[in-house]
Amino acid sequence: MQQVTQLDFSGQKIFAGIDVHKKSWKVSIRSEQMELRTFSQNPSAGELSTYLKRNYPSADYHVVYEAGFCGFSHQREFSNAGINCIVVNPADVPTTGKEKQRKSDTVDCRKLSQSLSKGDLTGIFIPCIEQQDDRDIIRTYNQTVKDQTRYKNRIQGWLHFQGITFGESEGRYWSNNFTNWLKNLSLSPSARTALDLKLQGYLQARSMVLAATRQVRILSRQARYKERIALIRTIPGVGEITALLFVTEVGDVNRFKSFDALCDYVGLVPNTHSTGDKEKVSGLTRRANHQLREKLIEASWTAVRTDPALTMPYNNYCKRMKKNNAIIRIAKKMLNRIRYVMKNECPYVIAVVK
Repeated sequence: MQQVTQLDFSGQKIFAGIDVHKKSWKVSIRSEQMELRTFSQNPSAGELSTYLKRNYPSADYHVVYEAGFCGFSHQREFSNAGINCIVVNPADVPTTGKEKQRKSDTVDCRKLSQSLSKGDLTGIFIPCIEQQDDRDIIRTYNQTVKDQTRYKNRIQGWLHFQGITFGESEGRYWSNNFTNWLKNLSLSPSARTALDLKLQGYLQARSMVLAATRQVRILSRQARYKERIALIRTIPGVGEITALLFVTEVGDVNRFKSFDALCDYVGLVPNTHSTGDKEKVSGLTRRANHQLREKLIEASWTAVRTDPALTMPYNNYCKRMKKNNAIIRIAKKMLNRIRYVMKNECPYVIAVVK
């Protein structure tokens, strides 16, 4: 009887579920029939790739981990090593009540590998590095705008607490005259120090917003985006920043099989719970691309004033529902227009009455 000295797993599938952490990984390896091994290792895709190829040579490798702090860098490393790797939304991993009560890294990685072997997991979209980096610019811009708003609210709240009144228009636009007025207020030494610290934070945030705005405008004029942004901006209510946000977040709109799939991604679908004869519908889903949804609703408020084709249905909706609910319906129409423009690469034509 000849002894086998070289392993060959050709035609067999090996599955690996990874519970990723900053300092270590918990990995569960299994075949199509059973669990093989569960172990801890350093947070390294290269180290796991070497382990799989050394212990299960020529196998068909499948790896999965949950989306989180580490982004898509590990997925790209596995792909470059010839290993099929997907990243899943943690909410999409099948979990039993017992697993929720006894949660641990070992349970999580075994759950991932088992679900992967059964074909129960669907990976999320992985953007290319260029799209990911461009997307970070517009996301950073949105973060700086929110930081600036927080400092404004802090200062306004402090002024109200101190009993200092100011004009409504001044508190809305924050002109240089208003900031100079804040600097020259007659206050006690301690109050002066407190306001100066808050004001310094606001001025730093405002300079960051200006710098981020410049970078956003530079990016929007790049050849890879310029034409698509120009087409999307033909839709009433959509400005340069909103158009760039859609281009960088959505990417190729054809990856969505239907308009309903795009609505699911943006988050323009309701939370529903039905059992038997009872059905409960409660607001918009929490699972959404919140930046896209916020910008789309913001653009819809402008569109209902400038596009007659949206003004008419908005007025009809308002007759039977609240305005905030009506604008959600308009946002779906806006999204459909953006999808059409991006998919067909043609400008939007505003409806006119002949």
